[in-house]
Amino acid sequence: MHPARTASALALLVVAACVACNAFAGKLDHSGKKQFGKASIYSHKFAGRKMADGTRMHPQGDGAASKTLPLGTTARVTNLDNGKSATVTIRDRGPHVRGRIVDLSPSSAEEIGLTHKKGLARVAVEPISEP
Repeated sequence: MHPARTASALALLVVAACVACNAFAGKLDHSGKKQFGKASIYSHKFAGRKMADGTRMHPQGDGAASKTLPLGTTARVTNLDNGKSATVTIRDRGPHVRGRIVDLSPSSAEEIGLTHKKGLARVAVEPISEP
């Protein structure tokens, strides 16, 4: 491979890695303030895949994804339409859809009354503790 192409490919890999580890995706929120937005459910196709913290996604677990909360944060997610809540651990980055603030494991989603059929729920995400 030509040296210029190799350098370009390497630069692209570095940028992709930085985006994946949230270096360019925005600042982490250590404020402890509640966040309001929409929650979605992890698809079952992600079951067993590695999350950003290195653990595997378990549909029956308490794993969740946030773009802004630090990995390892424990948070309470409350469905604003029915008042049901679940305690989750931020283990991954996402959701990667505008307007959504958290992806929940199917088990945690069920706890707050969110189903795949319904798709989304208006929620409050309140950090309880950070690592």
